[in-house]
Amino acid sequence: MRKSAADRFSHVFIRSLLLRHRHHYHYQHHRHHLPPSISSLPTSRFFSSTASSSMASPPSDSPFPVTVQNINPKVLKCEYAVRGEIVTLAQNLQKDLQANPGSHSFEEILYCNIGNPQSLGQSPITFFREVLALCDHPAILDKSETQGLFSADAIERAWQIVDQIPGRATGAYSHSQGVKGLRDTIAAGIQDRDGFPANPDDIFMTDGASPAVCFCFAFYVHNMMQLLIRSESDGILCPIPQYPLYSASIALHGGSLVPYYLDEATGWGLEIPELKKQLEAAKSKGINVRALVVINPGNPTGQVLAEENQRDIVEFCKQEGLVLLADEVYQENVYVPEKKFHSFKKVSRSMGYGDKDITLVSFQSVSKGYHGECGKRGGYMEVTGFSPEVREQIYKVASVNLCSNISGQILASLVMSPPKVGDESYESFMAEKGNILASLARRAKTLEDAFNNLEGVTCNKAEGAMYLFPRICLPEKAIQAAGAANTAPDAFYCKRLLNATGVVVVPGSGFGQVPGTWHFRCTILPPEEKIPAIVTRLTEFHKKFMDEFRD
Repeated sequence: MRKSAADRFSHVFIRSLLLRHRHHYHYQHHRHHLPPSISSLPTSRFFSSTASSSMASPPSDSPFPVTVQNINPKVLKCEYAVRGEIVTLAQNLQKDLQANPGSHSFEEILYCNIGNPQSLGQSPITFFREVLALCDHPAILDKSETQGLFSADAIERAWQIVDQIPGRATGAYSHSQGVKGLRDTIAAGIQDRDGFPANPDDIFMTDGASPAVCFCFAFYVHNMMQLLIRSESDGILCPIPQYPLYSASIALHGGSLVPYYLDEATGWGLEIPELKKQLEAAKSKGINVRALVVINPGNPTGQVLAEENQRDIVEFCKQEGLVLLADEVYQENVYVPEKKFHSFKKVSRSMGYGDKDITLVSFQSVSKGYHGECGKRGGYMEVTGFSPEVREQIYKVASVNLCSNISGQILASLVMSPPKVGDESYESFMAEKGNILASLARRAKTLEDAFNNLEGVTCNKAEGAMYLFPRICLPEKAIQAAGAANTAPDAFYCKRLLNATGVVVVPGSGFGQVPGTWHFRCTILPPEEKIPAIVTRLTEFHKKFMDEFRD
C-alpha cells in the first residue's frame, strides 16, 4: 500500500530526531577542519547559534516531548533569509496598519523581498490558465459554450494533455518522473531551445525547482550510494552571494558549503581562478567537493553569463570530476540586448561533450520567467551523465515521493511548449509575454538608477533575473549602532528602512558577501506604477539615515 503524505512526513520527522546524536558528534569533530574561506563567512547562516546553544543545554522541563533541545540540529542550522526576521516584522506592521489605519507614516507595505510575481499583481498568461482550467474540469471540453469562452488551441492542447493523464484527472497520481506525454513535450522544448536532442527519460518533474535541488541533495544523503553528501566531509561549491536555498539544503542534509565569491567589480563575474582557489582550499582541509552550483541568470545578483565563461565552467567541472548543478529558472528573464541565455546543456553539447564527459543536472521552474506561477509548484530537472545504476537510485527516490502535482506538470510542459506562429493564441501570448518582460526591464533600470544616485551606494546592472543587489557603504557610527543592537549592519539598515517607509528588502548578509561589505536584495516585481513611490521613500529615508549616522 502506498504511504500517505502524513505517513511520509512521520517517517522523515522521526528519522530526523534519531539522527540528532550522531550528527552532534560529526559536527563537533569536523567543525575545526573547515577551510578559512568557509569560516570567514557570517556563521549565523550556516552554523546557527541557536543550534549550538541548544545542543549544549540541559534537558528541558517542557511538557512537550519534542523541543528545540532534542530535534535534529541540522534543522536548527537551516536558515532562509528571504522569509526571515524582516519579513515577519513586515507582516506584523501590515496587521497593525489593518487594525489601526494611519498608525504609521506609510499606508501600505511594499514587498520587495521575494520573487513572487502574482502576489504583487502580475497577471497570469491567458493561454496557460485556459489550458489548466480545461484540464482541471475536462467535462466542459465537450460543451458548446466552451468554444466561445476558450481559444481553439487551448481546447486542443487540453484534449491532448487530458488524454495523457492517468484517469484523465489532474487529481490522480502520475508516473514517479511525471506524466510521460508531458515529459515528451518538455524534452521537445529543450531540443528546440538548444538544438541538441533531449531524452524524456532524463526529465524528473518536481514541485518547483526548490524540491528538485533538495531532491538532488536528499537522494545522496538517504541512499546507500550517497553520491554527493554523505557527511560534512562532502562539500558543494556555491556562489557567494547565493540563493539561500543552497546553504539551507546543504545544512539540512549535513554537508559543507564551499563558497566561491562572484566578482562585484566585473558585474558579478564568475572567475575560474576563484573556483580553483576555493576548491584547493577545501581539499587542503579534508573537504571532498562533489558538485558546483551555478545560478544563471544570477540570484540575487542579476548577471547573465557569457557563453565563453560557461564553456570555461564546463571544462572546469569536467577536469575536476564535479557534478554541475545548473540553476536556470530565470532563463526567460534577460533584459539587455547584448546578453543571451545559453543553457549549460547546450554549451556542453556544443563543445562535443556527451553523457560520458560531464554530469549535469539542470533546473527549471514555472515560478519565475514571465509566467510567475509560484503557487502552482511546477518544475523539472534534466539529469544527464549519471550511470544506469545511479539513475535507478534517482528513480527509486522519486518513487518514494510518489510524484509531483499534475497541475504543475502541465504548466511546466506549457512553459516549454507555448503557442506557436499560426495558433489562435499566438499573438495574444506574445503580447502578454513581451509586455511583462519589457515592464520588468523598465522597473530594473529605474531602481538601478535610483540606487546609484544614493550617497555611498553602488549597484550593478540587472542583466537578468528579478533582483538588484546594491552595495551600501555605511558610516562607522551606523556599524557601531548595529553592533550594539546585535544585528548585522545591513540588517540594521533594512530594519530601519522597513520601520520608516514600509519597504521590505532582504539584507545581503542573508545571501553571503565579501566580509566587510554590505548589501541588500531588492526585487523588481512591485507594480510599475508603485516603483516611483518606492524610489521616493527609499531616497528620503537614505538621506535621513546617512545624516543621522554621519561620521
